[in-house]
Amino acid sequence: MQATKNVQGFTLIELMIAIVIMGILAAIALPTYQGQVRETRRGDAQTALMQMHMSQENYRLQNITYGAAADIGIPASDFYTFSVSNVSATTFTLTATAKGSQTNDTGCTTLTLDESMNRTPANCW
Repeated sequence: MQATKNVQGFTLIELMIAIVIMGILAAIALPTYQGQVRETRRGDAQTALMQMHMSQENYRLQNITYGAAADIGIPASDFYTFSVSNVSATTFTLTATAKGSQTNDTGCTTLTLDESMNRTPANCW
């Protein structure tokens, strides 16, 4: 009668195959995740620009011109720098410029919004 050996656990080959599969999945998932994070941050910047637009309109109701950055308040962000330019009685331009890791948001690193709600670049809104 032959004795049977009760072996438990994984062989080195099985372990290496599992690690390779995990590596492939991570290589696919990580860039997708990072892209989604950039899109979410861009959405936050768009929301901030819209809020700044509303602040400009509110300021204009009470004054004869639109307001400068100090008049309407600029939001703080770790991923965008906000600015106000081209301010007059009839015009203004709001800009969100990407900084830090958000600069990898290809084609959408600078978002602008003006008094007529013109948004550029259009494909980023």
